[in-house]
Amino acid sequence: MDIKTLLVIKIGGGAGLDMDAACADIARLAAERPLVIVHGVSETMNRLCAERGIEAQMLTSPGGHSSRYTPPALRDVYVEAAEMENARLVAGLRSRGLSASGFVGDSVAIYAERKQAIRAVMKGRVRMVRDDHSGRIRSVDTQPLLDGLQAGIVPVLPPLADSRDGLLNVDGDRAGAAVAGALRAGAILILSNVRGLYRNFPDEASFVDHVAVTQLDEASNWAQGRMKRKVLAAREALEAGVPLVIIGDGRAAQPITRALAGAGTRFTH
Repeated sequence: MDIKTLLVIKIGGGAGLDMDAACADIARLAAERPLVIVHGVSETMNRLCAERGIEAQMLTSPGGHSSRYTPPALRDVYVEAAEMENARLVAGLRSRGLSASGFVGDSVAIYAERKQAIRAVMKGRVRMVRDDHSGRIRSVDTQPLLDGLQAGIVPVLPPLADSRDGLLNVDGDRAGAAVAGALRAGAILILSNVRGLYRNFPDEASFVDHVAVTQLDEASNWAQGRMKRKVLAAREALEAGVPLVIIGDGRAAQPITRALAGAGTRFTH
């Protein structure tokens, strides 16, 4: 196994992504290069909350970064949603002949520290949120991932991290960046429900096809909503030594193949 060809694929958890198309593309690519999958959980989490009459809330930092609010009452629901989505993705890959394994339960490979206080804008004022069960990623246990890759297994990781405070919600894009950096991957592809980064979303004339590392501050200012997290993840992956980050469209046919061929926004050193 040539680790330099390793591709980490982060599949977004929001509505609109074509999971079947992504799984079919992964099955084709797995014969050519080692793959690690990290996935999101947003749509599944929102559905579970709606079914149970629980309000799903987001926190927005003063800098405009949004994240899911996970108080104690929602932490177990989040874990359930992450494990459900992980099982669905693993089943989709296995149905296409791949040996895929979900890193959930005792196999969670990401470690984090719970954020004791988060600054968030609420009703126009900055407040401190102290009961959130989200985490700052501190490390990735790469050995079981490498062992799986060596055995021909595709590891599938949810946006969960272990900690002294139990399982925590971590951002899937940043989790993908942490995994890619820890494994010294050749590239990470972040599949989203948009084409990529825009200077002025959704104006197609403002689409950005390439961002050099020296333009990351500008790119962060261009990004809106959840795209800010993806640009932050791109920065973290590049800083960790990953040579290529792509944000691509997960709604398209053959989304991974298309992104690797030049579609989407590419971030490079």
